[in-house]
Amino acid sequence: MQALLFLLPFLMPISIPNSRYPEPQSVREDLAYLVPVYRKLHQMPEISLQEKETSAFLKAELRKIGVEIVDNLGKTYGFAGVFKNGEGPLLMYRTDMDALPMAEKTGLPYASSQVIDFNGTRTGVMHSCGHDMHMTTWLGTARALVRDKDRWKGTLLLVAQAAEEIGVGALDLIDGGLYERVGVPDQAIGLHVSPTIAAGKVGYGKGFTMAASESVNITVFGVGAHGAAPHMAVDPIVLSSMIVLELQTITSRSLKPIDPAVVTVGSIHAGTANNIIPDEVKLGLTLRSLTAEVRELMHRRIVEICNGAAMAAGLPPEKYPRVEFPTRFIPANYNDPALVDRLIASAGSAIGAAQIEEAEVQMVAEDFSIYGSTTHKVPTVLFWLGSVPEERMRANDLPGLHSPRYYPDPEKTLETGILVTSRSLIDLFKGK
Repeated sequence: MQALLFLLPFLMPISIPNSRYPEPQSVREDLAYLVPVYRKLHQMPEISLQEKETSAFLKAELRKIGVEIVDNLGKTYGFAGVFKNGEGPLLMYRTDMDALPMAEKTGLPYASSQVIDFNGTRTGVMHSCGHDMHMTTWLGTARALVRDKDRWKGTLLLVAQAAEEIGVGALDLIDGGLYERVGVPDQAIGLHVSPTIAAGKVGYGKGFTMAASESVNITVFGVGAHGAAPHMAVDPIVLSSMIVLELQTITSRSLKPIDPAVVTVGSIHAGTANNIIPDEVKLGLTLRSLTAEVRELMHRRIVEICNGAAMAAGLPPEKYPRVEFPTRFIPANYNDPALVDRLIASAGSAIGAAQIEEAEVQMVAEDFSIYGSTTHKVPTVLFWLGSVPEERMRANDLPGLHSPRYYPDPEKTLETGILVTSRSLIDLFKGK
């Protein structure tokens, strides 16, 4: 009897606290699987509209954990994964998949050596915008939520988007019936690696956080002639130079100083020989703005500047520059303030409030904004995931996104991203 009483405490069930969230230890253990996945994705970059192998790899990974694949959405390699887990909200989490046509110069042992023909030239391919980290964090979060499905109820919508870098992937999925086939999400979140925030931290901004983006093409006409007889010409190169300089006054003189905007002439193409004045010049512009009012004013001033310069050069109206504005563009990204507050609370409980930064507005663009700016007006938040390795922070060596030298700290960035995103989604599923 005494022996039985002695053994009784060891035979009784031990009560283990049941956390409502994926445990940090389980996330760290999953890094043994996910870090090689990250390196694999880093070494198999595919540029916009060519993400065939990347898409197939992600689908296979989702199928392994029981996620249903919804395919044939639009004309790109984008797709959706759906995991139904009882009655509850429909929450969307997006990743992008495409890389950039540029040679990698990181010196990493797992650096990409992919090379493609791009616009008639041979060039490298690199995940210099962090989409490889986005995909791996997305996959790790999916694995965590499926593994801990007893802790939440609802439907998880995992969107893998192609062609973010050229701004057509989100539109393609929406036009291809994403919301009609899967349902309109109650909220949608996404993340983007930050090249200035340390790995282990995250950053949030409220309201407008990224700019609307559109490409504008201008054809400047003139009268061609021999380079040694400029008096017989109306030189479109000189005319274009005047227009380029005058366009800079839109942001400095036409807009209020407190209205963020960018007018950049990124390309000029003209002429065939040194001694020929050509008939025309082609200009390529990128415009960035936050509001419709600023965008419309920029459009008006571009036309006025072009026409005014042509008139001053003595050209007839039929030879005024042709300005081509896009019919569709990437809208400014707007982070729903109430949703930001909820996500900050979740992130604070996951990694600590000291690890959260307030992110400033940036004039880069992200077509994640499309998911919230449809007729359904879905509340969305795109937050920044810190990625800079400790040694680079100490040295203030901070290559920007799209730099051939950019790379994240894989382990720390993944762990932080999965902990924050999985806890945020579970809290949203629970209505917190």
